[in-house]
Amino acid sequence: MKLIILDRDGVINHDSPAFVKSPAEWIPIPGSLEAIARLNQAGYRVVIASNQSGLARELFDMATLNAIHQKMHAMAQLVGADIDAIFFCPHAAADNCDCRKPKTGMFEEIGKRFKLNLKGVPVVGDSLRDLQAGFVSGCTPYLVLTGKGEKTQETGGLPPGTQVFADLAAMVSAFLKAQAPGQPPLRAD
Repeated sequence: MKLIILDRDGVINHDSPAFVKSPAEWIPIPGSLEAIARLNQAGYRVVIASNQSGLARELFDMATLNAIHQKMHAMAQLVGADIDAIFFCPHAAADNCDCRKPKTGMFEEIGKRFKLNLKGVPVVGDSLRDLQAGFVSGCTPYLVLTGKGEKTQETGGLPPGTQVFADLAAMVSAFLKAQAPGQPPLRAD
């Protein structure tokens, strides 16, 4: 099975310092849903791993989060994209849970659900904690410069081997090209 793990806010959709609190605030980054469709066409199952502390902060409820994800699924399907599963942490940082990235609980659950060792599975994020959780779980980290990505790159401390791309569409284009037979290993432009 070919699997890829994506963060949601800042990778697939525009992020907000005030949180994405409603379906109306969920706006895809241009090209991101089409990139997911290209991954699907290449045989990849796409999974989301997302911290959603807005639930713990009572900025939105579970019904609203479900409505946001319903909008994401519907918009993805319009361009032929399919998101296999969404894993999220509903806790605040102060809860010290095992599922909030940079901890690996969500990644462990993904591995169990798909009966897969995550070694080498691509993980795409815009924050250091996305990449850290994936890297510790054995994933190959990719940073996108959308969302918090530029600040993350400037701050440094990225996991070894992290490759950096302008956005999800650029990452997927380079990634899929590198997967073609006879192609050299993936390198960021």
